[in-house]
Amino acid sequence: MLKKVFGSAVFGVEATTITVEVNVDSGIGYHLVGLPDNAIKESNFRIAAALQNNGYKIPGKKIIINMSPADLRKEGSAYDLTLAIGILVATNQIQAENLEDFLIMGELSLDGSLQPIRGALPIAIKAKEEGYKSFILPSQNAKEAAIVDDLQVFGVDNIKQVIQYFDKGEALEQTIIDTKAEFEKNLDFPEFDFSDVKGQESIKRCMEIAAAGGHNIILIGPPGAGKTMLAKRLPSILPPMTIHEALETTKIHSVVGRVKANAGIMAQRPFRSPHHTISNVALVGGGSYPQPGEISLSHNGVLFLDELPEFKREVLEVMRQPLEDREVTISRAKFTVTYPSSFMLVASMNPSPSGYFNDPDAPVTSSPAEMQRYLSKVSGPLLDRIDIHIEVTPVPFEKLSEEQKGEASVEIRKRVTKARELQTIRFEASETVHYNAQMNTKQIRKHCVLDEASKALLKTAMERLNLSARAYDRILKVSRTIADLENQEKINGSHISEAIQYRSLDREGWLG
Repeated sequence: MLKKVFGSAVFGVEATTITVEVNVDSGIGYHLVGLPDNAIKESNFRIAAALQNNGYKIPGKKIIINMSPADLRKEGSAYDLTLAIGILVATNQIQAENLEDFLIMGELSLDGSLQPIRGALPIAIKAKEEGYKSFILPSQNAKEAAIVDDLQVFGVDNIKQVIQYFDKGEALEQTIIDTKAEFEKNLDFPEFDFSDVKGQESIKRCMEIAAAGGHNIILIGPPGAGKTMLAKRLPSILPPMTIHEALETTKIHSVVGRVKANAGIMAQRPFRSPHHTISNVALVGGGSYPQPGEISLSHNGVLFLDELPEFKREVLEVMRQPLEDREVTISRAKFTVTYPSSFMLVASMNPSPSGYFNDPDAPVTSSPAEMQRYLSKVSGPLLDRIDIHIEVTPVPFEKLSEEQKGEASVEIRKRVTKARELQTIRFEASETVHYNAQMNTKQIRKHCVLDEASKALLKTAMERLNLSARAYDRILKVSRTIADLENQEKINGSHISEAIQYRSLDREGWLG
């Protein structure tokens, strides 16, 4: 007897429907075909124990299971429930009507309970696209899948519930969530606030500009100046995510199983801070069966690289293309996957191995040659892709001892959001550009028109600092954002002048 049950495989951030064909014939043997990996090949032991502990069994007959399409590699333990239901129906141990309307996924424990799976959201999206009416999966993933409208999502804790639903008609509880309400409910304000930062007004201004235009930023300063503290507070002034951004972000985190159990849509922008020992594969994604890396997990959020020169040079260099294209493509012999990676890069670094500027009063000093050697660990092309370079100086005692709090993140966020709204209107005709940092050359020429005085100022800066064409574009983008924060339609000399000041690493003698 032949029966078909439906599951799904995730490649990149998209799902592909898998048809599990179970054929039972006379004879003895259990044959699983269709390019399963070791985790799937071992499933017969988990399925046998789970069925045995719930009053059922894998009968002593010849069972052939094909996972179609057979030329597509399947991996993971999420097919346990799909295979188990297929075996029970094909061997007439249970009756199941309208099985073709269901997508079934879940990992089995030996007692029949279900463990969470990865990629529930992209699987649910694909199920809706292909016309499936219902999706049965572990209860821990139910809220995540229920984000998708017009798809019945049933979260279950044990295989017994699924068996009784099909065989005896016992109802399963459908998971229903109001995506918009869930999204708004989770728009809690982050715990880190700019009001905690004493002094550093110029750095706060830089952070505000970076957040308003989505610009990459690098903070250079001695230990204890507040670089990490400031970076951790950047997400608190970024505009709230839109529903579309939240769905995109949740989808990526779902693929790697990073969505919290019993959680629905992600409402907070991600903040990722990998250690400097990270490999290039872990940063950009990849592996034998490609998974998203840190740059994709920080999509629509912030990627913070603390102590930038301590990262391996080859690790930093692989970020060049994703920083420009805002997506990363990983190619293998048989397939190619593309992950989105539109993130804000925030980096911090000391100016020298000792951690201090060339200051005779510093506790430890480094020679100019040592400082230059240290800085050269970060390549020029990578620094070119960072729009704002800013020096962070230690906060004096008078500022630290002040009782008065600084401006709260909520006030800065209002100005940032207003500037982003102007950019949204500006780029409404474009599908790929939403804020100033994403502008291509054509859009820069259109939206960053300079008067003669501003052109002369920029020309002088380009010649004196020996700036590249890419640095020229970065200055124009930052100028456009400064103008937006002031609600001015045209860029003027003061905007250009301020933007040039944020290219510290291009200035000769910045070390002092």
